[in-house]
Amino acid sequence: MLRFIVRRSLQALLALFVLSVLLFAWLRSLPGGVVSALLGERGTPENAAALRSALGLDDPLYVQYWRFLQRALRGDFGVSNGVFRGEPALDVFFQRLPATVELSIFAMILALTLAIPLGYVAARRRGGPLDTGSVVFSLVGVAVPVFFLAYVLKYVFAVQLGWLPPSGRQTVGINATHITNMYVLDGILTREWDAAWDAFKHLLLPALALASIPFAIIFRITRAAVIDVMEEDYVRTARAKGLTPRVIRVRHIMRNALIPVVTVVGLQIGALLAGAVLTEKVFAFQGIGQALAIGFERRDYPVLQVLIMMAALIYILVNLLVDIAYAVIDPRVRTK
Repeated sequence: MLRFIVRRSLQALLALFVLSVLLFAWLRSLPGGVVSALLGERGTPENAAALRSALGLDDPLYVQYWRFLQRALRGDFGVSNGVFRGEPALDVFFQRLPATVELSIFAMILALTLAIPLGYVAARRRGGPLDTGSVVFSLVGVAVPVFFLAYVLKYVFAVQLGWLPPSGRQTVGINATHITNMYVLDGILTREWDAAWDAFKHLLLPALALASIPFAIIFRITRAAVIDVMEEDYVRTARAKGLTPRVIRVRHIMRNALIPVVTVVGLQIGALLAGAVLTEKVFAFQGIGQALAIGFERRDYPVLQVLIMMAALIYILVNLLVDIAYAVIDPRVRTK
């Protein structure tokens, strides 16, 4: 098991290194570049040349990357020039991270709570009305773009019906104590129930929009896995031995069917981070996704650099944990 963890960890580090190289090269190939972003329209060729020299942008690319890597290992990704002008880019990430984590966790809880039971029931009643309806609903969830669904939910439930707030994380002026900057959790920890409920209402629509794709994919994987497992010999043997339906369902069917689901859940973390960019933009939800969108608009390259790198790091770490969990569930994986 230790050998498996070490091997996966080295692969994760290699993936992060390759990403850092690609990201570094890509950001420096964007039109305008950091010099144009800093100087704006008033920049002269002389000022641009002086700034390029001061920033070391005249050096060869590999020298610039080595300098960037040394600073990054110290936690220095530069200073924001757009999202939070003058603040260290890494601080912007940590300020925005709790909002995206709260949104992603709630969206994944919604997806798992609905997708796994529904996938199991659909598989048990394969070919019936519930199965057919669930499959069609899951196809719609995959096909409809997240931003379009977000606008539809916002228009229907916030604008037309007025049941939920249209944007933000909490009503302006509400008296709330922020400990973790996850507003729902903060309201629960401080027993400020009105603040927790208000934050929950702001969280619901973005989470529903963001949960649509992971729900659809996890549902389909669960359904297919349960169908495959129910046809295995060991399930028929368990029934022949007279085991209770609950034991067969929990110990033999669901435990084996969840093996591919665990892997898919890890992969969907990346989908949540990608979908959060559009969802947070639509609902003005102050998280990493909204900061990325603003960073692109204002050409805030230090913020873009740190947000993409740290989001990739989170994605890689989550998938490393998923690989380990997968190996615990199915020991055969360790030998592959």
